Formats: sequence, structure tokens, C-alpha cells
Amino acid sequence: MYSSAANVSERLQQPPSLAISTVIFALRPSESSGRPTLWLPLVRRIREPFRGLWALPGGPLSHTESLLDAAGRNLQETTGLVPKYLEQLYAFGGLHRSPSQRVVSIVYWALVQPTEAALAEESANVRWFRADRLGTLAFDHNEIVEYALWRLRNKMEYGSIAYHFLGPKFTLAQVREVYEAVLDKSLDPANFRRQLKATPQIEATDEYLQGGKHRPPRLYRYTGAAAAHAVPGQPAAGEPALAYTFQQ
Repeated sequence: MYSSAANVSERLQQPPSLAISTVIFALRPSESSGRPTLWLPLVRRIREPFRGLWALPGGPLSHTESLLDAAGRNLQETTGLVPKYLEQLYAFGGLHRSPSQRVVSIVYWALVQPTEAALAEESANVRWFRADRLGTLAFDHNEIVEYALWRLRNKMEYGSIAYHFLGPKFTLAQVREVYEAVLDKSLDPANFRRQLKATPQIEATDEYLQGGKHRPPRLYRYTGAAAAHAVPGQPAAGEPALAYTFQQ
């Protein structure tokens, strides 16, 4: 259907289409251990090309909205999510991304807290998947997710990125769980706690997490800048780079 000479000729004469896609990361409990793992919502395609395959939330860019507004609108329409952290990731414009026409996708990535993710309703065509168990996605969306994961893991060395997965107050163990879920490896609890408590932007509160069987842990807050980084690989203005030495 998409490979006839007439269709190929027509496609080459058409200008590229612009689209918006978004990779949304959230922490959800693992099915087996119950520990937090990295998940993202996907949308099942209901038309060709790649009908029936899962894809990242997104859609075409209209003439009347900004890139950021389009990303936010698409997210709300497909998943009901309104993330507090939304940053442009990259532009993907390979020649053969779509068999029907040339499409350039401006990709954003978002981080949401577990309470926000829990409000996103699943349906027959919208479902959450573990980031390490996606299977084959439509277009080049596997490549896009891998790139987003690489960016996220690299940004974990900076102070603010991990705290977008948490509420305004958290325990040190909860911060470690974020790092372990994103980096996909276990970290030494004592070493992590010691280095985290030595970080100037981590401030102890007078409150404790209630409801557990043991002595309630103290709650902390992050006091550093929490804005998205304007330059990939560089800390935001006023935000120091945190180089943790993690141990297995």
C-alpha cells in the first residue's frame, strides 16, 4: 500500500509533517517485589501505519500553538496527565521513520510523581508499561525511549532531577529508591545516606513518616533549584553538580 511508485513519488514531493511526541516517566511498584520501578504510558495505534502497535503519546503540531503547548495538550488528551516537569528532549527526523510520509517529531520528556501517575486511567488503548519491558513499538519509538533513558540517567548526577519523582517531603530511603529505579541497580544504603546528608540542598524537617512498623524515618526537603536544565549536561543556574560515588 505504501510502496507503490506513485505513492513514493507523491511522498517525495510533500513537505515533511511536524509532530509532537512525549516520553513520560513515573515510578510504580514492581509486579514481583513491590519496589519502585520505572514505567511509562503508551498509546495503541488505531490506524495505519503500525496499526495495533503501541506508541508514545503524541500527535500533529497545529498552526496555532507552541511546541510546549502542543506537548502539554497531547499529554492531557491521551493520558490525562499534566506533569510539572516537561522538557524538550530531541528532534527525530530520520528519512524512513514513517512508511506513509516524511515526519519530523519534536520529542518532549516528562517526569510525574506516583500520585499523579495513579490518576492516569488505563483503557484499551492507553496502558502503562515497565520501561525495560516494552517490546516492539511503532515507528522509531524504541530508539526514542532508549535515548530518553540515557538522558535521564545522565542527569541523575545533578541535584534536582530525582526530586521530580517525589513529593515536597521525602525520606532518604525514598530518594535512594528513585536512584535505584532509574539506574537499574542496587546502591549501598549506608554510603548513599551519608553522601546525601552531606549535600547542602537536602534539609531535614521536624516531621517523620508515619504508618510503618518500625521507628518512623525523618522527612527531608530539597531546597535547591528545581528547574529543567537549559543546556544538556550542564546544571541549571545556581544548582551545583552532585557527583555521587555509588557503590554496589
